Amino acid sequence: MSNPSNSEQALLTPANVVTMVRILLVPVFVVAFISPWPEYLPSWPDAELWKPWIAAFIFALLSCTDAVDGYLARSRGEVTNFGKFIDPLADKILVAAALLALVELQLLPSWVALVILGREFIVSGLRMLVATHGIVIAASWYGKAKTVFQIIAILLFIIKGSPLLLGLHSSMEGIMYVISWVFMIIALILTVVSMCDYFVKCAPIFKFNPEDSFSNFSHEGIKNAQPLPWQASEIVLKDRIQEEASQVIKLAIDKNKTLSTAESCTGGLIGGTLTAISGSSSAVEGGVISYSNNVKQIVLGVSARDIEQVGAVSSEVAAQMADGSRKTCQSDIAVSVTGIAGPGGAVPGKPVGTVWFGLSTDSYTKTFVRHFRGNRGEVRSQTVLFALELYQVALKGGCDFPDESDWLDDTEALS
Repeated sequence: MSNPSNSEQALLTPANVVTMVRILLVPVFVVAFISPWPEYLPSWPDAELWKPWIAAFIFALLSCTDAVDGYLARSRGEVTNFGKFIDPLADKILVAAALLALVELQLLPSWVALVILGREFIVSGLRMLVATHGIVIAASWYGKAKTVFQIIAILLFIIKGSPLLLGLHSSMEGIMYVISWVFMIIALILTVVSMCDYFVKCAPIFKFNPEDSFSNFSHEGIKNAQPLPWQASEIVLKDRIQEEASQVIKLAIDKNKTLSTAESCTGGLIGGTLTAISGSSSAVEGGVISYSNNVKQIVLGVSARDIEQVGAVSSEVAAQMADGSRKTCQSDIAVSVTGIAGPGGAVPGKPVGTVWFGLSTDSYTKTFVRHFRGNRGEVRSQTVLFALELYQVALKGGCDFPDESDWLDDTEALS
């Protein structure tokens, strides 16, 4: 089995090769479309008639390779960082080249190209902005529809003045004019709508102060954001996690308290960290690895309705997981985690690194949300560390909790 981290860093995968070929063939399309190459082929008297059709064929072929490289990357498990960069770049180069060629040949008004290319610059800027916070915004159906209509509209504008096409009927010129502009107007509308959709999804970013971080991100936006107190380094984390785990076990034994876990995104790492400490058998009752929603519901008693309505990565589910673990394992203190460790799984409002924590005792159930930076391993390690810190606060019996998202007294029922 290939190493995921190696796959992410690979360059010459089949998908990336297809993408690079698409970029390299863009000049071929431009030359085929705007250069007077038929003049150099006297042996082919009909070359000028077929010129727009050849250009349209090359453009359509290059457009189809976008679906090919995407399929290859997903089916082979080779979604690379280089591919994430070069694939959208290839699309923009192809569309920009086609639009500028149409403007150069006076087949398309320049304002149309300005709207489409302006949108691409704006969206690229927004993507770069959110990427600095570890967020990837998935393309919406507006964007996908925009791409399809742009391609069809460009193809129609390339061939609408073709002598071969106009010779079919006396009214063909008017028909092609109307059809090509209908598709182009739809493409322009979708272009603007998809850009507005990006602004809506990026709205939480614009509420930030420069010194803020994404350590407290929720679906409502960013609240109580605080700078990360330490770097997400695996080396630093390993030592600190061991120290915190030792402190948790010592406190639990001294206070005569028992612990339990309910883990989703960490897959047992919290329980494994605690039980790696000598003497942990006197404090740790057990834990539940509830990686699937089915286990969350059957073993921990999480509401299926809440999972459906607010998702597994939510305050409601984290609270019920912690409460279910404490009752199932008959422990004094339980901590639960449910989150998106990455690299996939992000949705608007819940980027990769979003983790909800639940803390349950016999007197309260509290939930917390954090957004961690780093790769999958770093996110999981930071999740373990924060869970250990929650145990310590509960064991010390103080009120110095991190910023909470919710509080439930033991008299309040968890649905």
